[in-house]
Amino acid sequence: MRPFEYTAATDPADAVRLVAANDGTRFLAGGTNLIDLMKLEVETPRAVVDINRLARREPALEQVAELPDGGLRIGALVRNSDLAWNPVVQARYPVLSEALLAGASGQLRNMATTGGNLLQRTRCYYFRDTAMPCNKREPGTGCPSIAGHNRINAVLGTSPECIATSPGDMPVAMVALGATVHVRGPEGERAIPLADFYLVPGLHPERETVLRHGELIVAVELPALPFAARSHYRKVRDRASYAFALASAAVALDIHEGRIRDARVALGGIATTPWRSFEAERALVGHAVSHTLFRTAAERALAGAVPYAENAFKIELARRTLVRALTIVSEMTAR
Repeated sequence: MRPFEYTAATDPADAVRLVAANDGTRFLAGGTNLIDLMKLEVETPRAVVDINRLARREPALEQVAELPDGGLRIGALVRNSDLAWNPVVQARYPVLSEALLAGASGQLRNMATTGGNLLQRTRCYYFRDTAMPCNKREPGTGCPSIAGHNRINAVLGTSPECIATSPGDMPVAMVALGATVHVRGPEGERAIPLADFYLVPGLHPERETVLRHGELIVAVELPALPFAARSHYRKVRDRASYAFALASAAVALDIHEGRIRDARVALGGIATTPWRSFEAERALVGHAVSHTLFRTAAERALAGAVPYAENAFKIELARRTLVRALTIVSEMTAR
């Protein structure tokens, strides 16, 4: 790890000002991803601004609050464990609770924050090895994963510049739910739909989100979505715990008299971003529940997948994972 300056901010405006003033400065919350990358010298900030004390000035940053319209506002400093076990989340958005509990370990969930989890960076082998070239880490150096070890990498949203997989679980559930990210920066506040928050690599894999330097995530809002009370997160991985998804699916269905009136579908572990599948949703809505329908939706969801030498298995794995998640939710509704 390279030397860096450390500042503990107590005022949100000061934290934004300190980071915005220097391109080499980063926000630090739980640190479960950033500190790891600093140890590997993948991330080399000249300074970090600790934001863990900001809630003393602005308590909402550490709170989960119900909104007047029935939605939920989640402060950016809410710890993953607290969010996963929040009774309102468990009752109204079980897919989110399940996604959080499927991620990392208990110790890490106790430290990781909602805002930080949205910014978790890829586990691609080449990105994390500074001895290797990587367009995401050093633009223009190449993507050795395309012709190299790519078993864990993406089949959706890729480009000739990068096939690194988005690693998170929580963001997959949140993008399925239609979450909105609230940020505060030097130019004020703005709200960004989570579906628009992430960027596919294209020609610039080093740009992962639409955040501008110095913008601080302050909250995530979930819309009122009554049918999300019957939802599910399904994760397939190499180990039963403390492992990243090879494929995952976040699903919520509104079923009335055996027909699907509305649907939310997102996929994880197989794409360069948390992947909302509007194609699968369109295939589901208006039709009677059946295994054949679920398989059709899964085919639509993976229609644009591009396999590589070691990860072609992910396509069928993701299809089956999605079908299983849809089946589980449909059975919940039937009871």
